[in-house]
Amino acid sequence: MSVKIGKYEIKHPIIQGGMGLGISWDKLAGNVSLNGGLGVISSVGTGYYDDLKFSEKCIHDRPFSSLNFYNKKALTQIVKNAREICGDAPLAMNIMCAANDYERIVKDSCEAGINIIISGAGLPTNLPEFTADFPDVALMPIVSSAKALKIIAKRWSGRYNRLPDGVVLEGPLSGGHQGFTYEQCTDPEYQLEKLIPQVRAEIDSWGEFPLFAAGGIWDKSDIDRAKSLGANGVQMGTRFIGTFECDAHEKFKEVLLKATKEDIKLLKSPVGYPARGIHTNLQDMIASGSAPKISCVSNCVAPCERGKGAKLVGYCIADRLSDAYLGRQDSGLFFTGANGWKLNEIISVKELMEKLVNGEDS
Repeated sequence: MSVKIGKYEIKHPIIQGGMGLGISWDKLAGNVSLNGGLGVISSVGTGYYDDLKFSEKCIHDRPFSSLNFYNKKALTQIVKNAREICGDAPLAMNIMCAANDYERIVKDSCEAGINIIISGAGLPTNLPEFTADFPDVALMPIVSSAKALKIIAKRWSGRYNRLPDGVVLEGPLSGGHQGFTYEQCTDPEYQLEKLIPQVRAEIDSWGEFPLFAAGGIWDKSDIDRAKSLGANGVQMGTRFIGTFECDAHEKFKEVLLKATKEDIKLLKSPVGYPARGIHTNLQDMIASGSAPKISCVSNCVAPCERGKGAKLVGYCIADRLSDAYLGRQDSGLFFTGANGWKLNEIISVKELMEKLVNGEDS
């Protein structure tokens, strides 16, 4: 069953989550859109794309400053390459509100020809202002509660005379950063099944736009359950890592394939919120005080305050995520959703989409 997001229609109500650094770039996003879902490019760390060839200045093989870390030339090339795969099918960009240079990244994405912007890691209250010159670009905030959506809808309608074209509700079983405290992540009142009806009711009080549920979605039964609770579709990230087309390094996929349920934990992050990932050698090095030196070369996210947050938790998130993307298992930070331990094979995006749409035996 197709879903409309603004002026764009996706054949299957499945959004592939934006996964940074470098996990969902041109190959994954292009192939998801080609196969009827909504492929989402992550804007994080584009300076690493194609062996750093677009970064004008690097220090110790790290893109220097947010200008190079969120690299416009590389982002434009990623969109172009994805377009060569999916043609005119809708294509989205995931952009963190917490990113340094947020406004520029939004405008860079619009100029590159992206159709839909999905934005979270903070409330994207000014997003319509930054996309004013691109009225055809659909806007989708990521929220963790009905309250957050109400704040955004009130701001957008009052100041910009528009509403979201869709919304992603991310529950506390997702990979990466959470919009919840450690306690809320395990509190039954904050689980996705409780939140979907609440956000659906909030949407209904404003008008009509689609709701996509995210966090712990694994198979068709999860999709059907989310829809029965009021969602129009889902966003899912981790399962797409288990595809040939995923831009992650083979050694990244290897870490996920080997992970057990017990290996997946809520980790401390420099941005001050819990983040879900795999306990690997990095966490052992942090605990022993032998983790790689923190130097804040890339100045990636505002909440870290140029390395202050990194020093509090013992690691630089940009450097460690990039190590994971580069396949450095000893020093990489490997994000995954709570169900990542279920991944036991690598298949094509086409086959995965068929399973999600028709069931596992398809």
